[in-house]
Amino acid sequence: MTGMGYVVICFFCGLSAAIIGRYKGSSFVLWFAIGFVVPLLGTLAALLWRFEDDEVFRECDECGHVMPLYQQVCNHCGADQEWPGELDAPEAEEAHSAAG
Repeated sequence: MTGMGYVVICFFCGLSAAIIGRYKGSSFVLWFAIGFVVPLLGTLAALLWRFEDDEVFRECDECGHVMPLYQQVCNHCGADQEWPGELDAPEAEEAHSAAG
């Protein structure tokens, strides 16, 4: 019976990690698997993980598919993406204004 108790604990840890992960905009199934395999650390990792909704998105240069900024290759057409130059401009202006 002690093995069944461990499975129940793993299930509820997986469920808590999945609910937290889904709340943050990620995959329910992925976080359930992580929380089930690594019971307490999976839930802690889901708490510390970033919110997916806060990600910056961009359009593919070739097909116009919308994807996260950190993605270098379009998963729709396979085209390599360049780093958008307009994102570098505000950082450069902030550094220049702080120095001057």
